Amino acid sequence: MKAQAFSWSMLSRVLAAIFAGYLFTYAFTAALSQVLPTEPRAAMTIATWPAFVIYPLVILWAFACARVRVVWSGLLLASAVLLIIGFWPQLMRVWS
Repeated sequence: MKAQAFSWSMLSRVLAAIFAGYLFTYAFTAALSQVLPTEPRAAMTIATWPAFVIYPLVILWAFACARVRVVWSGLLLASAVLLIIGFWPQLMRVWS
């Protein structure tokens, strides 16, 4: 068998899938818990359930996407927006 060459692109995809994917899933859960019309404890529990599907889908997408730059920019931009939505009440308390 022929040895495969080291690929920075593959390493970048692995890091994006693991770390940026986890950040995205965390941000998604926080944002969903804010928009659910239930009490906070129940909303957090309900918002956690989709995370078991979202994280594997993000990992699959990180390897299916044609460009690594799209993976990183998509995950980081979406995570930033979702974090703002998810932590808006805390941000308003800090800024006021």
